[in-house]
Amino acid sequence: MFYLATVTSTSDNLVIEDATKQANSFMRFWQAIDWDSIISLVLSKGLVLILAFVIIMIIKRLGTTLIKRGFDNYKNKEHYSERRIDTLYKLANNAFQYSLYFVILYTVLTILGVPVGSLIAGAGIAGIAIGLGAQSFISDILTGFFIILERQIDIGNHVIIDDIEGTVESIGLRTTQIKGFDGTLHYIPNGQITIVSNLSRENMRAIIQLRVKPEHDIQEISAIIKQVNQHLLPNYPEIKKGPQNLGLVDLGNGNLAIKIVIYTLNGEQLRIQADFLTAYLAALTKAGYDLPESPLPMTSK
Repeated sequence: MFYLATVTSTSDNLVIEDATKQANSFMRFWQAIDWDSIISLVLSKGLVLILAFVIIMIIKRLGTTLIKRGFDNYKNKEHYSERRIDTLYKLANNAFQYSLYFVILYTVLTILGVPVGSLIAGAGIAGIAIGLGAQSFISDILTGFFIILERQIDIGNHVIIDDIEGTVESIGLRTTQIKGFDGTLHYIPNGQITIVSNLSRENMRAIIQLRVKPEHDIQEISAIIKQVNQHLLPNYPEIKKGPQNLGLVDLGNGNLAIKIVIYTLNGEQLRIQADFLTAYLAALTKAGYDLPESPLPMTSK
């Protein structure tokens, strides 16, 4: 029993001595820390980080405001597709914000003393590997951006892309959707678009050939046409130029006609042509003129 008590006492003493040594080591380590330098470093770098964040937030708010204001002004001045302008706005805003995030990350790492150059070099190698595997995706994005930026096509345009003909349903950064006249919806990767034939650009030209007889008073008929134009024109903001009376033309085989040309927005030419022809015929019939049947040719500008 005496031997066991001696062993137990010796063991307890060793544990106490080890705990004392560890406590003394910790106290020496704690006292060796230069708390003044650490606090000074934390305060200085913390203040720099806070200042950097404040400046970057100001730049972010200012940049997003200027981008939004610029696209709002562009939308008010230029009558282009709202979807196209919204797509360009989102693209510009995202590019600005991602660039700002990179600046924030670079600033924080630099302030904290992280070797940013080595990280960028490693990221560059990884980026090359990813880029090689995503060439088609990047090609689609870049081509889509220039299609939207250059306003090559718009929603509702009648286009031919390669051997696909139809109406543009949607324009995205990666794909363009074309609805064929048989109802098929085609998804075309932008990177595969090489030639775009847009059949809906510029104003359309409506030609009315109002046939008359040789014995008719051409000057009086022209005066009636002018009165009809003055009456109808304020009701058709779609008309961009005209109506222009080109005078008497020879259709051949003894057929004469007064030729009127009207330039309209694309898609409005048939309706405006029919309305003006109806008004011409009604006015001339009321004035007592018996007119031959008038052909209605239509050409684009």
